[in-house]
Amino acid sequence: MPIAEDPEPRPDEGREAGGKDPFADLVLDEEFVKGANVKEQAGRTRMLAARWKHTPPVDPGGRRSVNDGPAPKRRFGRKPKALAYDAWGNPRPVRSQRWQTPLFVALTIVVLLAALNVDGLRNWFHGGSPDASAPVPTVAPETAKPTTAPPKVAEDRPTVARPWAGSPAEGWPNGAEAFVLPEAKATGVFSADQVAAQLQLVKDYLIAANLDPKALAGGRPEAALAMLDREERDHAAAALDSPSKENDPTNWFSRFDPREAIPVGDVVKVQGRISFEGDGDKGVLVHADYSYVYALRPGKEAGKLPKPSKPAQPAQPKPSGPAAPGDSTAKPVGLVTPVDDVSGDTWTTRTVIRRVENFRFYDPARYQVNPKKLAFGDGSTSEFGNAECFVYDGFYHPHFDQFDDRTPGDRPTGPKEDPYDRSRELKPGDGNGDGECGTVSRY
Repeated sequence: MPIAEDPEPRPDEGREAGGKDPFADLVLDEEFVKGANVKEQAGRTRMLAARWKHTPPVDPGGRRSVNDGPAPKRRFGRKPKALAYDAWGNPRPVRSQRWQTPLFVALTIVVLLAALNVDGLRNWFHGGSPDASAPVPTVAPETAKPTTAPPKVAEDRPTVARPWAGSPAEGWPNGAEAFVLPEAKATGVFSADQVAAQLQLVKDYLIAANLDPKALAGGRPEAALAMLDREERDHAAAALDSPSKENDPTNWFSRFDPREAIPVGDVVKVQGRISFEGDGDKGVLVHADYSYVYALRPGKEAGKLPKPSKPAQPAQPKPSGPAAPGDSTAKPVGLVTPVDDVSGDTWTTRTVIRRVENFRFYDPARYQVNPKKLAFGDGSTSEFGNAECFVYDGFYHPHFDQFDDRTPGDRPTGPKEDPYDRSRELKPGDGNGDGECGTVSRY
């Protein structure tokens, strides 16, 4: 292979006269480097300079210069977000920010759920349980005798806006919905159609005697009276005209003195059952066992009408006007309100009445009866909870917590019972059980 010849040697341009090299004694130490007037740029700097010569860099924002002035104040004490940049100065997403999106979604869901349950959120804020205002499960009408009392529900004070708060009856049927008639069958001398008509007559009477708004407000229950046979009707009418311990109209009808207790709305909670059988004398015996729960608000004279102090005292007619001027009993301010001006948060109360009634349909061929009217059979009785005992003026008188000024000696001393417990048998008596005035565990 040919070898290129060495070119002619160049003249020593840098040599001094006499052939001496001017850099022969030069020492490149640290002092020499620091004192150099021209410094070579780094490789990355030359690369960026060449790149930015054609494509100037874009300011990504977020960087501040010492000449930009003071930094703006941060709101709510939050620190400015830290940004990361790639090798070219472009911002890139920070991995720690990826959790913010699911967090915002979760917070939005929580806010929506809280808005849908404002009452529960309010109760929780005031220290109560969020479940305190949860509705009680709906209960169907009875088909057989229950074995236990209804379960306890969260205690809550009833008001005009929420009259069933704290009551297991909140889930009970409304009014006539509770009267589910059994399938009629031929019994005794009566055909299936006749028995069906008798069951319907009993249902109509129960509605008229216990749910009629006019009767509940203290009116005369004319519709219920019209369904009774002549002897039964005369007896009930006499009790309405001249009520007494022996002839108390509340044994037949549910009635409240409108001066002190007014039904809240038209809803009455009802639970119970109807059954029938042959009476052994070719007739039909219909059994009705129902509990009625009445929500009541104070009337104009609530807490003012006198109450009996001893059971032995005869019942005195209640005055039609307000309390006597000498009555200095203190009453809560603002709780006695006009009948037509009651706010939704006014305290209410409930009275629970249970009636066990038997109706006999006699064989018209053997007895002088009207087969289309009602006659009571043996064993009918009733019981009430949260009402004044030993008052026989033809009305129920419920207790309102805001007007309860009874002394310990005036309070009932009898046994405590649950008026919602339909699994127990009623004791015979005059509406006060065995004659004692007891207390209720709930109302």
